Amino acid sequence: MRGRYLAGLITLALANAGLGAASADSGADAPKWSLAIHGGAGVIERGSLSPEQEKAYRAGLDEALRAGAGVLDKGGTSLDAVTAAIHVLEDNPLFNAGRGAVFTAEGRNELDAAIMDGRTLKAGAVAGITRTRHPVDAARAVMDHSPHVMLAGEGADRFSREQGLEQVDPSWFRTEKRWQQLLEWRKNHQARLDPTHRYGTVGAVALDASGNLAAATSTGGMTGKRWGRIGDSPVIGAGTYARNGQCAVSATGSGEYFIRESAARQVCDRVAYLHRPLAAAAQETIDSVGAIGGDGGLIAMGPEGMPAFALNSPGMYRGQVASGSAPQTAIYADEALPAKK
Repeated sequence: MRGRYLAGLITLALANAGLGAASADSGADAPKWSLAIHGGAGVIERGSLSPEQEKAYRAGLDEALRAGAGVLDKGGTSLDAVTAAIHVLEDNPLFNAGRGAVFTAEGRNELDAAIMDGRTLKAGAVAGITRTRHPVDAARAVMDHSPHVMLAGEGADRFSREQGLEQVDPSWFRTEKRWQQLLEWRKNHQARLDPTHRYGTVGAVALDASGNLAAATSTGGMTGKRWGRIGDSPVIGAGTYARNGQCAVSATGSGEYFIRESAARQVCDRVAYLHRPLAAAAQETIDSVGAIGGDGGLIAMGPEGMPAFALNSPGMYRGQVASGSAPQTAIYADEALPAKK
């Protein structure tokens, strides 16, 4: 199976690179705060992006890292940091979240998002919303201002309006590139789409100076999705999860498989109950997703502020920043993020 084959190759490549799965030497001093992000996974091989495209993706990741770092460096919370980073990615049309989201089979943009507080285990999620500029804000409002965890469809849209969140005309989310992808999909319902962004999702995980973890994920889903399909991103424990003392996780990939494997929670369980190092827990979880046919990747943050990146696709847009270091980005599977200075 392609997923298992890729997993083996990428695990080997990351091991040879030394820092592809874990961002820093385990012996390094723990940072005061730390942030990691992703912008989706796909068939992102060297040469598949033009120099201009690669520069634009790295610039988008860098901007999001700096937004989250700005919060953490001022003593802000991990929740505020992941929200700030996701805001930037949701407004960047390169990424499949917020503006730039893919279209459903009916030609609509239906947005999903989730956020989780590792300190309290409170969480919020929305699915299928259509007018909230920043879906991650709607997810956070569910967490902070409702007794629920997940709202969907018209009810989630109504709740967002009642909370006073910024609303936009649905045309705000439209980009010509995503519309053309839908037209290609409509020709024969095959995934004749840009393979360099096959699994479009954005996510962030953070540790703040108080030792609290948080995770957030936002997505437009899959091109041509039907019947109100919901993937793993807003499902707590599948695409998003955080628990202090264990880890925070945001995933991107073939959502149905991440749901079936409870991938985000699985990483933390491997850390807590099997006493696995975070990088190993992350890769073993991706291997389990690949074993049943799933592709994609995830980012994870540990309680010492050391992030891990695991994937079984040829690439994942990703980055990291921590106190005392500059933002670092990576795209290709064999591209190791430098150790924290």
